Amino acid sequence: MTGQYDSLEIRDPAVRERELFAQMPATIAHAMSAPGWARHLAGVDAKAINSRAALAKLPVLRKADLVVMQKEAPPFGGLNVTPVANVKRLLMSPGPIFEPEGAADDWWGAARALFAAGFRKGDIVHNSFAYHLTPGGFILESGAHALGCAVIPGGVGNTEQQLEAIAYYRPTGYVGTPDFLKILLDTAEKSGKDTSSLKRGLVSGAALPASLRDELGRRGVAVLQCYATAELGVIAYESEAHEGMIVNETVVVEIVRPSTGDPVPESEVGEVVVTSFNRDYPMIRLATGDLSALMSGVSPCGRTNARIKGWMGRADQTAKVKGMFVHPKQIAEVAARHPELKRVRLVVDREAEQDTMTLLAECAPADSALEVAVAATLQSITKLKGSVKLMLPGTLPNDGKLIADERKP
Repeated sequence: MTGQYDSLEIRDPAVRERELFAQMPATIAHAMSAPGWARHLAGVDAKAINSRAALAKLPVLRKADLVVMQKEAPPFGGLNVTPVANVKRLLMSPGPIFEPEGAADDWWGAARALFAAGFRKGDIVHNSFAYHLTPGGFILESGAHALGCAVIPGGVGNTEQQLEAIAYYRPTGYVGTPDFLKILLDTAEKSGKDTSSLKRGLVSGAALPASLRDELGRRGVAVLQCYATAELGVIAYESEAHEGMIVNETVVVEIVRPSTGDPVPESEVGEVVVTSFNRDYPMIRLATGDLSALMSGVSPCGRTNARIKGWMGRADQTAKVKGMFVHPKQIAEVAARHPELKRVRLVVDREAEQDTMTLLAECAPADSALEVAVAATLQSITKLKGSVKLMLPGTLPNDGKLIADERKP
């Protein structure tokens, strides 16, 4: 894995900063041509937003704001510059939050991350991100196509069928969650299916502990990860240096105090806030809800953009489990549907390199039938399976926490 995707990756950092912020006034003005941005940025002089200091004075937009704005002005809260009828796809993420995909090549900016992970023109790529309504599958597929790769649209589930496709088409690369790659390799080992063609992977949507990365490497698949959201595409990605995640050339990343939106000093943990230059659906200071920190210096791989330390938790209690966000309001809804439950808490952990969910719920007396019913409600609301454990009243802490993410970074 040598070289870079293009010369943008090896610009002098001062040149990059100057060139990015030379574009910023036009980007802000373009965004404000959409009614949603005009309201959100009311009173802002776009011409004055020509530095990080000026950008940091703009209001932060949170995903919770997107939900409200989209309800008031469907489908995209007036944040889309390109009319709905002129976009390529209309998509939906948990929340629910609705997103467009524009018609431009590599609209999500994923090709650069795939290149850094070793994908090249002529590769066959097995894509196990979801294609049904959600953007995940399309984000990585568009990047692979931009590189000149053929894509197997595996989607999620149907493990045996996906293994048949892998054995037949013999892809060299995998994109999807790291958990599902392990499931594919484990199932192939038990069933005798041939997955030996897989040599590299770009994973996202779930934690990649060092132990899992090492295991996948021992089994022949060198795995790197990228950080992406439906609204922004790929924000940052790993290179072969394995030293942090390099910020994509299509965005500006700030690390801020979650309570104020003010930038924090380098190396201090804060919330990731991103501004994109997307012409169809620009995002100005979108708060991702994820925690990270800026790293000093540049990557040993030669790419000179800023680096973040990767995912370091959530600024709120929302957790990403098996690539899906689970929100506190969903856990509150589970409790509301079962009045017998008192205090509840969803514990997210990992077992055998897989994400797990256990709903702890105070209830007296314990009732196995109720456990089954609550588990069914949990799956119905979150779209994820989890176990339920009923506990005596007064067992759980009185700290207002509905989700406890106990996975180690």
